[in-house]
Amino acid sequence: MRTLVIETATAACSVALIEDGRVVASAHDVVGRGHAERLIPMIAELPQGGRAAAILVDVGPGSFTGIRVGIAAARGLGLGWAVPVHGYSSLPLIAVAAFAAHPSRERVAVVLEGGHGEVFMQPFTADPFAATADLLSLPPGDATARLEGVRPVGNGVRFLGVDGDDALPDGANTILLPPALIRLPPRPIYGRAPDAKPMAAK
Repeated sequence: MRTLVIETATAACSVALIEDGRVVASAHDVVGRGHAERLIPMIAELPQGGRAAAILVDVGPGSFTGIRVGIAAARGLGLGWAVPVHGYSSLPLIAVAAFAAHPSRERVAVVLEGGHGEVFMQPFTADPFAATADLLSLPPGDATARLEGVRPVGNGVRFLGVDGDDALPDGANTILLPPALIRLPPRPIYGRAPDAKPMAAK
């Protein structure tokens, strides 16, 4: 079964077609905030216009706008093509790619740029591949204190003041994720509570 992967949760925008455990075609670009303008042309440039039997989309955490752009596109295409839409998270995607690039590593802490001066953080082990703590949104100083010697990876590393690997998610790397992690509901994972609060009852 051919699957279209949509990745817009961070400054990166990427698409991929995956079939039988291999990447048929892919494109990856760092666009900053231009996901809405770049995504559909990237899909259109894939073989058969990206047409697939299923769609997989990054549901976060990451950029509020980027996440919503990706999910809206995935849901729209899923409705138009009458195919299922599933989600995956940016954090395990970066972790599994880091382990693939450095097989000797046993642990990493994924650190992504968050909102309001905070970072999203979650640690992972390589064998078995799993998160060892819940996702947190933290001030950089608190995130640094929680590293405990684990190497950080992600685009939030630059805020920590320690050595690490700058990295952004790439949709083509979803072939590395365990099946359970590519079956999330296509709903946003924002990683922190909303800024807007309901008005108190008078």
